Amino acid sequence: MSKSAFIPSVPAKSESDFEVSASTRLAGYRRFFGVLKVVRKTDGKVLFPFDGAGEIGPFATKVEALAAAQVQGERIVAGDLGNPEL
Repeated sequence: MSKSAFIPSVPAKSESDFEVSASTRLAGYRRFFGVLKVVRKTDGKVLFPFDGAGEIGPFATKVEALAAAQVQGERIVAGDLGNPEL
């Protein structure tokens, strides 16, 4: 018997319904990449990263990579609020 259960998708109502985690990673000399994870807290759905998602970068500085990850996270949240992925 399977222990998996159906969890219905619940759309978010505000930005506070998301957990956005942005950071950076170094890959070689002066090659910084943004690292992003976006989770809709109402149902636990991971919106980013998803299969096939491209890397955020490379950038010459850690600050640029972090800013790019944060902007991408804001876009994903705004997009899901406007058109929820259910």
